[in-house]
Parts: sequence; C-alpha cells; structure tokens
Amino acid sequence: MTRLLLGRTLERICKAVLLLCLVHFLIVMILYFDVYSQRFDIFSRFNNGRGAGAANASRLSHHYFYNYTLGRANASFPSYLNAGDQAPPSGRPEANHTVPTTKPIPPCPEVPPGLVGRLLIEFSSQMTLERVQRENPNVTEGGRYSPPDCRARQKVAIIIPFRHRDHHLKYWLHYLHPILRRQKIDYGIYIINQLGEDTFNRAKLLNVGYTEALKDAEYDCFIFSDVDLIPMDDHNLYHCYDQPRHFAIAMDKFGFRLPYAGYFGGVSGLSKKQFLKINGFPNEYWGWGGEDDDIYNRITLNGMKVSRPDVKIGRYRMIKHERDKHNEPNPQRFNKIQNTKNTMRKDGISSLVYRLVSVKKYPLYTNISVEIGKPPPRPFKG
Repeated sequence: MTRLLLGRTLERICKAVLLLCLVHFLIVMILYFDVYSQRFDIFSRFNNGRGAGAANASRLSHHYFYNYTLGRANASFPSYLNAGDQAPPSGRPEANHTVPTTKPIPPCPEVPPGLVGRLLIEFSSQMTLERVQRENPNVTEGGRYSPPDCRARQKVAIIIPFRHRDHHLKYWLHYLHPILRRQKIDYGIYIINQLGEDTFNRAKLLNVGYTEALKDAEYDCFIFSDVDLIPMDDHNLYHCYDQPRHFAIAMDKFGFRLPYAGYFGGVSGLSKKQFLKINGFPNEYWGWGGEDDDIYNRITLNGMKVSRPDVKIGRYRMIKHERDKHNEPNPQRFNKIQNTKNTMRKDGISSLVYRLVSVKKYPLYTNISVEIGKPPPRPFKG
C-alpha cells in the first residue's frame, strides 16, 4: 500500500515537471520570435537608411558641384539642375533628409598662440630660393598663403618696390614667410620690379603694386615694405589697423630709435579705405627720399593719425648695402613736401600711368615687371 502511494506521488511530480518544462519552452519560443522580429525590423531600417544615405550622397555631390559653379556671372542654381537631380516629393518632414554640415572654421585669434617673440636675424649664412621653398612647403604659387585652421580677419597684399636686389630678396623671403605664417595672415607677396636704368621711383611702384594686387585678389589691407628690412619680433603683426600703421619705427641704422616724429619710411600699412582716402602715394618723387614724408602729410591732412607698435616690438635689421645707382637723393624733395596739400588730390593713385610688361608667379612670390617712365626735366637755374 505504501509503495503504491509513493509511485503515484512520483508520477504526479514527473507530470508537474514536464508541464513546467513545456511552459518554459513556450515562453522561450515567444521571447525568441519577438526579439527576432525586432532585430529584423532594425536590420530593414538599417538597409533602408543606407540606401537613402547613398541617394542623398549622390544628390549632394551634384549640389556641391553646382554650388561651386555659381560663382560664375549670371549663373543661377535651378538652371544647373537636371530633371533627374531634383529631389523627389516625400511625405516625410524635410529634416529627415538633412545632411550634417561641417563645423565652420573659427576666426583667427587677434594674438596667435604660436608667436615666439624676439628673433635672431643674421645675414652671414648662404641663402638660396630652393632652401626657402623647402622651408615653406605650405606657401602656394605666387607667394600666397592662408591659415588652414582658422579664418584670417583680413586679406593682406605685401608689396615690395624692387630693382636689382635679388640677394636681399632671398633673405627677406627666408625670414618673412615663417613670420607671416605664425601670425596667421592670409597674404600674397608682390615684387614690383622697375625695368630699365632710369631714376628709381619707390612711391610710384607702390601705387603700381596696389593696382596690380587688386587684379589678383580682393585684398583689403596693403603692407608696403622695403626689401632690405627684416622685423626682429614676430609680435609686430603685419595687418591693418584703425589708423595707418608704421611698422619700422626702430631700425638698427638709427640706433633703434625713431629718427623724427613724422617719419613713415621703411615698412607701413594702410587699409584699402585709408589708401584711397589719401589718393594713394605721390608719383612725382624721382630718386631717393621725400615720398614717405609726403605720405605722412597726406595722412595727417586727411584727419588720420599714424599708429605704431611699441618700440621694443617695432625693431628692424637692415641688410647693409651701397646706395643704388640711379637712386640719388632728390634735390626737389623738400619743396615737394611743403606742397603736399596742393598736390595730393591731383598726384596719386588717380593719376597713375605705367606700362605692365609681365606678371610671373613663382613659388614664393609674384613678380610684376613694369615701365614707369622717366622724371620730367628739371627746371634750369639761370
């Protein structure tokens, strides 16, 4: 009797265990199919998203091309789209088709963090253009450079009046390209070469440089520099300011002092607006001297003031050289300086006449060769 009861109890227990296993199996299968269906739905969405992304990418590539060509005159966006390029109508919101945009480039800092301060400037080591080019691989044809990691606040044309100074130019390029790149300047370098052996005219060549540089790019700042002057501190930032800027205020040949209060020679900078306000530079200063004083007079007579860096920052070294032939001191310069008020409206960028001979873009600079005429005959003194 006891054995019979024990057997029935075991039978009931086995049936209960089997029932529990069956229930467990059914629950597992339900959960499995539910998860499978969710995964299948996600996979389908993923495939659809990839297909839509490819279609959007294809459509985007067309739009990028056509946007690029809109810079041409009289171009309009719809005229460049074919029927197959039009986006099909969709019931989904437009936001579903938007493509993530790239992060805009930030403006360059007013004081770039990579400046090193006082520089050791020497002219004893041999210099070649090939060496300078190797040292500045990011400078593009024509001596152009734009900072890759930020948006420069100004577009600067650096203009150098030039004749027979190839030795000096190598050193100038060797030192200035790295300085300008550290300063995060968007710049181009223009060498304005006076052809022939007639009397040199520095200020007229600067007017030519202003005119020709604007044919090459939309510059809004112009730095006018002699080829034999090298800044000794890269905190002397080569861009334009609220007032016309005199950079070379402390040259070694003057004992690192400003020679006189109205001195504006060597290296200076004016915005396009400031340059036009003074009618550019005088064209009638043939030979050495006087034109920078005339420019200073033009600035003050037009209600502007000359700004300068601190004397510790505005230091320059000059490459020593003999006085150039056909650049003798102009004996008329003192009389001309006294008459700036009467001459500046009729003598300047508005009266500039020259003949452009050639424009050649080299890896480190743009060379512009011109003929600017001859000085008028001097009045006979009886």
